[in-house]
Amino acid sequence: MPSKARNTVLAMTVLVAGIGLSACSGKRWCELDATDQKVADRYCEAGTPGYEWEPDSDKKKKSKKTKKRS
Repeated sequence: MPSKARNTVLAMTVLVAGIGLSACSGKRWCELDATDQKVADRYCEAGTPGYEWEPDSDKKKKSKKTKKRS
């Protein structure tokens, strides 16, 4: 396999692995945006228009505290 093709295959493999790992990093699900109905993850994974990932919203957000400088 030529070097350019090998580099392209390697880059695509890394990209797919990165997407897969980021998808498993937290609790989320795919929803139909118009109705907020849960659907199969394959719609969001394929980037189908009208579908989006929804994060677990039960978690409290951490507030960042900043120190005042005198």
